[in-house]
Amino acid sequence: PTVPPVVSPPPSTPPPPPPPCSTSALPVSPGPGARSWPTAQNPSVALHHTPLATSPPPRSKAMAQMDQSPVFTTLDEKVTDTIMRDVRQVASKLKVVLLPRENQEGILQKLKEWDLWGPLMVCLTLSIMLSITAPPDQAALVFAGVFVLVWCGAAVVTVNAQLLGGTISFFQSVCILGYCVFPLDVACFAGLLVKGMFTNTIVTRTIIVSVGFVWSTRASVVFMSQIIAPERKVLAVFPVFLFYIFISWMVLIQ
Repeated sequence: PTVPPVVSPPPSTPPPPPPPCSTSALPVSPGPGARSWPTAQNPSVALHHTPLATSPPPRSKAMAQMDQSPVFTTLDEKVTDTIMRDVRQVASKLKVVLLPRENQEGILQKLKEWDLWGPLMVCLTLSIMLSITAPPDQAALVFAGVFVLVWCGAAVVTVNAQLLGGTISFFQSVCILGYCVFPLDVACFAGLLVKGMFTNTIVTRTIIVSVGFVWSTRASVVFMSQIIAPERKVLAVFPVFLFYIFISWMVLIQ
């Protein structure tokens, strides 16, 4: 048998190399904020720099006027102006307490701007006057007792009003009750004057203290009636009655 001749495959030729990439033929458009440089293709371009940051938008005239207008704060005013403003506010609230009216407009609006300076001064005045007439060895005890009684009693009455669905905050209620002690301060001062002028003054002092008690209770009831539902008014007024009758008793036995 004859053997067929072995045929070798033809030699493979390498692929042709890719054409060189030329960027000179591609048009390049400069983007915003790009720098233009003189080139051989464009020698007339001058060197310049375009800023990247854009200018802020123009502000309105109203904003410019707000920036130019001075801002007033209480830190910039004089101490005397601050004290006189507080004194006027305390005096206006005392006027509301001394002349309570059920339909007086702006009562709660004025007392919602609560402060504790007025009640503090009222409480300190009453404590000082009662401690002056006390025996020397009990003056400090009377002062501390009256001070604690006024603030703790106001806090208890306030918590009771809150539990009954009161529509004012804790400090607003304490502010109202503290200011309403002022008629008893007037009664205490009048009692001191009567005691110094006359000898038998128990009847006169009883009348004066009774008027102060009715005045304080009346002022508190007017305010409480506007923040408590009518069906719960008795439950809210009864602690107020006990609070002021206890203070009145301390004023009477001075």
